[in-house]
Amino acid sequence: MMTKRLLASTLATVALGLLAACAAPVAPHASPAIAPASAPVDALADFPPLPPAPLPGASPAARRFAAGLGRGVNFGNMLDAPAEGAWALRVDDRYIALVGTRDGGPIASVRLPVRWSNHASLDAEARIDPAFMARVDDVVQRLLARGVPVVLDMHHYRQLDGDAPDAGEAAVPDAVVERRFLAMWAQVAEHFRAAPPALAFELYNEPHGKLAPRWNDLMSRALRVVRRSNPERIVVVGPTQWNSARGLVDFALPPDANLVLTVHHYDPFTFTHQGAPWIRPALPGGIGCCSPQQLADIRGPLDTAQQCGARTGYPVWVGEFGAFEAVTQDDRVRYTRTMRDEIERRGMTWAYWELAGGFGFVDPATGQVRPNGIERALFGP
Repeated sequence: MMTKRLLASTLATVALGLLAACAAPVAPHASPAIAPASAPVDALADFPPLPPAPLPGASPAARRFAAGLGRGVNFGNMLDAPAEGAWALRVDDRYIALVGTRDGGPIASVRLPVRWSNHASLDAEARIDPAFMARVDDVVQRLLARGVPVVLDMHHYRQLDGDAPDAGEAAVPDAVVERRFLAMWAQVAEHFRAAPPALAFELYNEPHGKLAPRWNDLMSRALRVVRRSNPERIVVVGPTQWNSARGLVDFALPPDANLVLTVHHYDPFTFTHQGAPWIRPALPGGIGCCSPQQLADIRGPLDTAQQCGARTGYPVWVGEFGAFEAVTQDDRVRYTRTMRDEIERRGMTWAYWELAGGFGFVDPATGQVRPNGIERALFGP
């Protein structure tokens, strides 16, 4: 599968020791009269979560970074494929030349999805291939040189969510899956520790499935790993249910000031993913936009995310949205401009999914903007 799939049902639970971010307050439970015979062994004890503390709200640096993301784009289906090029796209100079506002271009930021898990040893240490790390580093440096902030994420670690590996991807023992996640972040964070503040880390793309009830705890551990080498770097975090705003009810922000909250938004899904070949059963085509119900489906999750950000004191970034190319062009343009306006009306910044694939606005054969109206709907007046 090359990109998004149908949102999973709510599975997440709030991790112990963290404060719920956007759920209703929960009264503390009384201590049991009889203690258990023995405490469960923490298999990740050498990667402890952050200690519990009140949420401090976002730092000025986090708020500046979120605002500076502006109108951005995902370099999707490139480094997040099982191998770069496996999904017909590679990061090349033509794409990098499109970003950055200093030359009068419209694209203010880049989200860089990376599938680290398929370029790391299959054991608990998850040693990342130095050649792949160098490739990612080169892309990051070239993007930063264009004057844009970059959000570097961990993408498509299929086994972490309980999904089957993609073609060209080897499975690892279940016992090492979570340790590999933390070990990879230790390496990525260490490698980029001297990078400028314009680089942010995003801990994981669209947690779902079996990861959902574990996510708050594992996210806290990963953030603590990052903070060992990057105490001040901006880190992007988001909820389960594929980063949907619906997952915010069970999401627990870690007690850290240098965070940006992210959500992804593909509602109405039957519209945005009609004709997408990876959706089973296939969604029917011919669905237009934007009816009153569709507008409600667009606005409701954005309202939820905005309210969560206001309640917790963290800026919100919509890290993905888009409509697949099978959608009728006029409806796709109408949806895209509606999403842009609704996000910005709520004071949030965004990154469109994606640049040059089935959702994109750039022709990979020519490197030029496609005449499909999407680029203007995103970045035009």
